[in-house]
Amino acid sequence: MVKIALDPTPFHSTHSLLEFPALAADLGYKYLQMTPHADLIPFFNHPKGDDDLVKKLKKAVKDAGIEIASTLPVLRWSGPDEDAREAAVRYWKRVIQITADLGVDTIGTEFNGRPERAEESERAFYRSMEELVPIIEKEGIKVFIDPHPDDFVENGVAAWRVIRGINSKNFGMVYVASHTFHMGNQPAQILEVAKDRVGIVHMSDTMDHTASHGLRYITNPPGNAVRVHQHLRIGAGDVNFDEMFKGLKANGFLDNPNSIMCSSVFAENENAREVSIFQREAIEQLVAKHK
Repeated sequence: MVKIALDPTPFHSTHSLLEFPALAADLGYKYLQMTPHADLIPFFNHPKGDDDLVKKLKKAVKDAGIEIASTLPVLRWSGPDEDAREAAVRYWKRVIQITADLGVDTIGTEFNGRPERAEESERAFYRSMEELVPIIEKEGIKVFIDPHPDDFVENGVAAWRVIRGINSKNFGMVYVASHTFHMGNQPAQILEVAKDRVGIVHMSDTMDHTASHGLRYITNPPGNAVRVHQHLRIGAGDVNFDEMFKGLKANGFLDNPNSIMCSSVFAENENAREVSIFQREAIEQLVAKHK
């Protein structure tokens, strides 16, 4: 069985950081994904968790009888602004230390950068890799990267090429189901080319923003450079999960006990408990169906 993890983002306003492990266990999860949180690793800024807080979190995880599957920083390591990029590399070093101190060997993240400055952002990305890859390899940590909508690379196959260019087996890909239509709506091709380097899958649904000749969502004025997607519960959108799971079976993801499948629904905070349980059960059913 793959590791099925909870993204606790919907509970940020109702629970503290140290309550997340017990919450995950109460919802029937054995794993937790530590996504950006103001008290630990916030979006874009320096990690705020000190050694004492990290120890308390590690104890809370042990007391709850679960594990942290991965941490998830979102930092500007591909930022075309050099000051921001250099700062992100410094922040990454602390993220790596926090991850290791938590006893975790996996990090999920995003490319970041700017799509309108893609060439500059790619240069910045590889410049950051020159400094971070040796540290990540030395720590024995695996880093999986998501081509998030509005990153400098959004197409799934193109994103795999960028990851492959790092030339390190410690790096792979995050496949986010609700980014399907920004990645080119080509799950079979993406999962085939990335093969066993897909280490994390985020499970949520979305509507196809390209439907109705691109008029399903209308922004004004026309031509706005916006990216629209949702993180809905499984079955509430247009993602073909059976097609996606066939690809995950073919590339070995479903047979790898280190694979992480994370529930990441952000659209129903008012029903967060019910949705989290629904998601876990739906993921379990899809895994069983396709194994």
